[in-house]
Amino acid sequence: MINNYEAEPVSRRTQYIQVILMGISAFVMNTTEFVPVALLSDIAQDFSITTAETGWMLTLYAWIVAAMSLPLMLLTSKFERKRLLLGIFALFIVSHVLSVVAWSFNVLLISRVGIAFSHAIFWSITAAIAIRIAPEGKKAFALSVVATGTSLAMVLGVPLGRIIGQLYGWRTTFGGIGFVALVVFVLQARLLPTLPSMFKGSFRKVPELLKNPLLVCLYLLIFTVFTAHYTAYSYIEPFMREIGAISENYATFILLLFGGAGIIGSVLFSRWGDRHSTLLMLASIIIMLVSMTTLLVTVNSIWVLSLNATLWGTALMLLIISMQAKVLMVDLHAQDMLMSMFSGIINLGIGTGALFGGYAVTHISLSSVGYVGAAISLMALLLMLFMIKRFPVLRA
Repeated sequence: MINNYEAEPVSRRTQYIQVILMGISAFVMNTTEFVPVALLSDIAQDFSITTAETGWMLTLYAWIVAAMSLPLMLLTSKFERKRLLLGIFALFIVSHVLSVVAWSFNVLLISRVGIAFSHAIFWSITAAIAIRIAPEGKKAFALSVVATGTSLAMVLGVPLGRIIGQLYGWRTTFGGIGFVALVVFVLQARLLPTLPSMFKGSFRKVPELLKNPLLVCLYLLIFTVFTAHYTAYSYIEPFMREIGAISENYATFILLLFGGAGIIGSVLFSRWGDRHSTLLMLASIIIMLVSMTTLLVTVNSIWVLSLNATLWGTALMLLIISMQAKVLMVDLHAQDMLMSMFSGIINLGIGTGALFGGYAVTHISLSSVGYVGAAISLMALLLMLFMIKRFPVLRA
């Protein structure tokens, strides 16, 4: 087997290992993004601030990724991809060291800025790298592995991070993520091939892409969905503990279920995504709307809440992969740029949702976050129905 980017022969087994390493890289990167959700109460207590104030960790991180994804992708567009990836992880590791020693909440926020910069570039190049190193005929598999790494961040990363935080403190959680990132860094240096940049675009490509009404509507839908989701999910840990009087162990179990459901979503997409992606998107939005609407009712029963979390987590992953697949197909020659904007808009939604959730907690009540998220989900559903009517390609 000869890869199209290097002259040295590479076995399919080695290529599969390289793809799996990219999935592990995605797992590490997304674990550090999601894990503060499971540690909000502990971090707030340590710095003697409210959970709503601690929520700024999520908002600041997400908005930096949203603002910097496209500029940083273009700034580094000519860099050789392996060295760029190693540089990203070096910054990621150093920033986690700062998180561990943070002597004030502001210092913790500064450390999150460095991690957010790493995140912004990582998700701009990851899909393209995974496709390039994949064995012949296995591009969909490569994207699925990266998506699975994202899902496992919720399945294993967030619950494990929470358990470590409970036992040894939240700083140990961030230290553990930094250590795993160091191991990944070494493996990347040893296993990944040299990958010259293939990007030929520029800022001038952005207006051209944004003239595509389907792409604009997809990005608007992505923003609305993630705003709705993170309005409720950002405060799910204190919601379960304070409103549902759920124990720490059961709260961890619910987070585990939510993340594990993402794997179900990945499997469902691999089976029906090629033929029924629009239907999967529509059904997922409806399920998320129902899940958030019933959140306050279901929190009183651990079993019903477990079902709610499973359906919600499945729908979210289905939606992410379905929308990513549609966005990537808009322009096959600008996939780095499309994914950079995709990642940026997701994080704009995450930050906005965390901000709305914090506002709801502060000015309405903690118990209202599900309803506020559901109201935004309703807007996403109306937009999806409009898109199906407006764009025949979605009905094909």
